[in-house]
Order: sequence, then structure tokens, then C-alpha cells
Amino acid sequence: MKQTRTSTFLLAAIVVGSLSMQSCKKSSGSKDISRATGWKINDKEGGFQYNSDFKEQETAPGLVFIEGGTFTKGKVQDDVMHDWNNTPTTQHVQSFYMDETEVTNVMYLEYLDYLKSVYPPEDPKYTNIYVGALPDTLVWRNRLGYNETMTNNYLRHPAYAEYPVVGVNWIQATQFAEWRTDRVNEAMLEREGYLAEDVKYRAMNGEIEGNFSTETYLNAPKSVYGGQIDTLMGKNVKDSVPSFAKRSSGILMPAYRLPTETEWEYAAAALVGTREYNNYRGRKKYPWEGDYTRNGQRVGRGDQLANFKQGKGDYGGIAGWSDDGADITAPVMSYKPNDLGLYDMAGNVAEWVADVYRPIVDDEISDFNYYRGNIFMKKAIGEDGKVMVLPEGEIVYDTLPNGKIVAVNLPGEVKMVAVDEEDTYLRTNFSKSDNRGYRDGDPGSSRFFDRFSDEEGEESDKQMYNSPIHKVERDEEGKLVREYDKSNYRTSLINDEVRVYKGGSWRDRAYWLDPAQRRYMPQYMATDYIGFRCAMSRVGSKSKGKNKTIRGKKVKG
Repeated sequence: MKQTRTSTFLLAAIVVGSLSMQSCKKSSGSKDISRATGWKINDKEGGFQYNSDFKEQETAPGLVFIEGGTFTKGKVQDDVMHDWNNTPTTQHVQSFYMDETEVTNVMYLEYLDYLKSVYPPEDPKYTNIYVGALPDTLVWRNRLGYNETMTNNYLRHPAYAEYPVVGVNWIQATQFAEWRTDRVNEAMLEREGYLAEDVKYRAMNGEIEGNFSTETYLNAPKSVYGGQIDTLMGKNVKDSVPSFAKRSSGILMPAYRLPTETEWEYAAAALVGTREYNNYRGRKKYPWEGDYTRNGQRVGRGDQLANFKQGKGDYGGIAGWSDDGADITAPVMSYKPNDLGLYDMAGNVAEWVADVYRPIVDDEISDFNYYRGNIFMKKAIGEDGKVMVLPEGEIVYDTLPNGKIVAVNLPGEVKMVAVDEEDTYLRTNFSKSDNRGYRDGDPGSSRFFDRFSDEEGEESDKQMYNSPIHKVERDEEGKLVREYDKSNYRTSLINDEVRVYKGGSWRDRAYWLDPAQRRYMPQYMATDYIGFRCAMSRVGSKSKGKNKTIRGKKVKG
């Protein structure tokens, strides 16, 4: 009898305890109840609206997830150039996404087609938008070589559709990334019912006045599509709250952009393939394992693992036994991917990265997401206290040092201005807008080095990096006048408009296939051997997947 009573008491205690735990879990862990106030979240009557069901960032079109980590940047096998600009530094990279392949001709043609439809070049006020985005097809020409076939066909002929685009300068590459961001987010909003079906095509075909910009949508949504967005809302949100997606909705993607040099090198090396527990086994000279450029496996043994120049006059081997299957560029995915699933991270074309070039990487100030090139901007606010959006027909152009005209801001985009003292006062992490030359301190880079010089401008002979400054002006008739800088006081080819490019190309020897090698070129110049791929930051967790491990404990993602 005593045992029965004890059992009954224990059973009752377990039931009460279980109900209490469930009640407690329900009240404290419910996604629809605020843990801060106890108020309802996402209530139909109003109040705080938030995407409490968000799990993790969706992989955007064309991208591959790259889990971040620690690695040694600048570790090269050889430095036969004696540049001394590859000093090894330990860096940590946050998780991010990168294009599986280089941007191809057909991808870039889609961009050109869009610009031509939305901003017809036959309209004088739009002409330079389309013309400024065109790749320079004349990069194929050679004084002592016949390459007119590529000059006339490489960009547009379908035979080259899946070949990497070339002739694109750094500025054009960044503008392509901005355009891509807006088109992907426009499609996302349509998919989720925030925009009516086929709005994006109607806007492209001119049926709707105005255009879509992600930043404008987030900051001044009533200004999108020429102020007509209220009539273009999707069925799922017409009668609900909110009417517009926000960052807190978790629908809009972060911006496509060029990868930083650190991200690119980390992704190209793909050291995850040599990881053993919490260490890397050995060293990798190329994006693949081993010290050789030829395939050592039974299938394809002896074939080259990348598209590069074998030796003088040898771009692809003899007929009938081509080493790499290409003489110029090759179609993307022609060679095996690295251990992260990325193609052509060595050879084919070298690639622009976001960084401004300097010989030395300043790891003393930053060893986390290292990047030189920050120019901090903010949204311009009008007298009415609202974000300023460029009206239809208003375009901001810039003339590059080579005379090429590019559109900096398009109609419907948010106007941006440099941060000022209001944003920098008493801050410790930054003190001005333009930080490209921050902590420049390499005395050997200039004949007239003066660390504490306050002199600025063309005439100063003490600037750290004072490369030639060519002038492009317009005469009274509006024609461009190009003036070469013939000064003998210039001491460097480096300035704040010189960008890094990484990886070997079809024109390069195997030496440049090492992911740590780095070169530079003015951001307004283009070649037949430099292309690009895009990257995207990851928001949220470092790892990807439903289950993540935190100190040995598995938690749901």
C-alpha cells in the first residue's frame, strides 16, 4: 500500500513538473511573444512586426557558400619577382558567398541588354550609361598579332557565351555587381508576393516609368518605380501589415560586390581540403593539392589542371594533344573545381578584387576581414528630413582619367554623401570618410618620403604614392582634351585608384597560379586577361546547415 501511494505521488509530481516545464517553455520560448515585453509579435492588429521564422540566409543565384576561418595570407612558394609584397600575415575571414565561376559573357550581355532597354542609348541623356558599361573589345588587339576574330566576336557571339567576360575595368565590375543586387532583390520581392507578377519585366520594357533600387526600396519605398509602387503591390501583402518588406523581413539579399583580396585568396586556396581536426596538413601551392600543375589521377593523367601559358609560344600544347584544351580563355567549368566547389580560381582569367593596392598588408591594425579601400558614405537627407532620391532624368556621371564616361548614380537611386564630423566626432574606430591611405608607412616606396607631410596636390614631391596624374578636360565645344602627365617628379605607379587583381590567366606562367600572388592595375583600365566574379557577405551564423555545433553541443539552426 505504501509503495502504491509513493508511486502515485511520484507520477503526479512528474506530470505536474512536465506541465510546468511545458508552460514555462511555451511562455519564454514562443516566437510570437516578446521576451522583452510579453507583447505579441506579428499581431494582425499591429504592433512590432518581425520575421521570427527566419532560419538562415538563402544562397543567392550563382553563389557558393564559403565558411570563414583563419589562414595565413600572403604565403607564397616563390618570390622570383622580389616584390616583397607577400609578407605572410595571419587573418580571419567571416563566412561569405562567392560566384561559382567567373562572370561570363552571357551574364554580362544580360546586364547590357537591361541597360539598353531601360536607358535607351539613342536618347542623348542616357547614351553614356550604356556606352560606359560596354567592355573594351579592343583589348584583344596586338601590334604584331592577328586577333581581330576575338575583337569582333568574343563578347557577343554565342560560341563564347560561357567564356569569362574580359575588357571590363574595376569600376564596370563594381557597377555590374550593384545592378545584379537590384535585379535579384526585385525577383525576391516578386516571389514573396511583395510585388505583382512580372513587374520587373514591365519596368524593363518601359510599361512602368522608373526603376527598382534596393536601397531606395528600403529607405524611400514610395519613390520606387517612379512613385507607382502602390499600384504594383503583390496579392499577399495588399491587405496585410507591413505593405513593404524591410531588412527585418529577411527577404532582401545583402549586396553582390567584388570579393576582398583576403576573401579571394582564402577561397582560392581552399585549405579546407587539407584540414585535419583544427589544423591544416601541409601546404598548398595551388588551389589543388600537390606541387604540380598536371593531373596525377588515373583519369586524365598528364592533363593540365588549369588554363595558363605553358612556356614561350605555348598557350595550349600541340594539336591533337592539347595540354589544357584552350589557347585563349576557356569556357567556365572546363576544369575541376577546388575543394570549395569554385571553378577557375587559378588560370583562365585573373580577377579583380575590391582592395586598393599597397605593397604591405597592415595586419597590426586589423587581422579580421582585412580590406583596404573603405570610403564611408551615408544617405543624403533633404530639407524635409527625408532620404534624397535622384529624380527621373537626373544622372551623375564621372569622367575617368582615360576619358571614358561612366554613370555614378542612376535615376531613382538614393543619393550618397561622405560621412562628416557629425558621424566621426569622438569616435575611435574611424575619423574620416576616405580611409584608403590609412597608416601608409612604407619608406622604401618613395624617393621623397616624409611621414608627417601635410602637403597635398599635384605639385607635392613628398606624397607616399604619387603616380602620374593624367588630365581629361572639355574644351569650349565640349570635346575631350586628353593631357598626359610628363612630370619627372613622379616616384610611383601606385595611388588610391590602383586596384589589386589576383590569380593567373591564360597569358600567365604557372608562377602566377599561386593564390597568394598579387598584382595591381589602375581601376579604369581593362585587359584581355582580367575578368571578375562577385561575392556576398553572409549574415547570421558562421556555419551553414540545420545543425550547428557550439562547444560540443548541437543546436538547431
